[in-house]
Amino acid sequence: MAIPHHLIERIHHSKQNNIHGFFDKIKTKKFVKDLYEVLFLPQRNNTEKQLKANFEALNQHLFDLIIIVTGNRESTEANVNRFFEALDELYDQLVLDAQSILEFDPAANSLEEVYLAYPGFFATYVYRISHQLWSQNVQILPRVISEYAHSKTGIDIHPGAEIGKSFFIDHGTGIVIGETTIIGNHVKIYQGVTLGALNVSKEKANQKRHPTIEDDVIIYSGATILGGNTTIGRESIIGGNVWITQDVPANSLVYHKSEIKIKENSSLPESLTFVI
Repeated sequence: MAIPHHLIERIHHSKQNNIHGFFDKIKTKKFVKDLYEVLFLPQRNNTEKQLKANFEALNQHLFDLIIIVTGNRESTEANVNRFFEALDELYDQLVLDAQSILEFDPAANSLEEVYLAYPGFFATYVYRISHQLWSQNVQILPRVISEYAHSKTGIDIHPGAEIGKSFFIDHGTGIVIGETTIIGNHVKIYQGVTLGALNVSKEKANQKRHPTIEDDVIIYSGATILGGNTTIGRESIIGGNVWITQDVPANSLVYHKSEIKIKENSSLPESLTFVI
């Protein structure tokens, strides 16, 4: 069998110049998981001394991830410090997110259950930490973090999106929230919702391409809302499977009307009577 020497040389050269390797994706996942466990999951040793040691380890772990991108120790230390200074506020926001799930989902019985078993909350957690790093202009890492949540939960939230307080995701699978989306407070989103752009082109990279969702909006499963100039007014309810590319006034109810016909089985023609 012929060995593609030229291809091997090209790949080797490319990998030498690629500082964002597979190993670092594994380290990124570990950081995300370890931080989540420290913040929300019960541990055998919950003493203040142990928690301090855990945060020191996380601090070093984040430093190791960021310096790969920056190559500068001083700016990396500044970014790590800024992230952990913001963590107190991020934690408060996430507790509000969890409480929103507990309040509105009849299947949720406790905050502990939300922390342990709700992929929508985990995706929101990943969004909030990746958004913080995005706002600090840390390159690459926020996207790698958000893609981890996407692969784990089926929920794709770009770290550049802006999401307010008490954010509620139910079920979640198939949700897509684009980079320039703006979401207000107390918004609830169900599975299969897309908040996307009307079209894709590089020329619009620095423009607002995704919709604005104002406070207290509910968006039911399968709804698609597109466009940077599209705003869903506060306290509106968007029904399942609707397609929206224009503004919706506040306090609106938008729904897709489908016609369902029901016949008795006995009225079916003989040719359609079968057994599986």
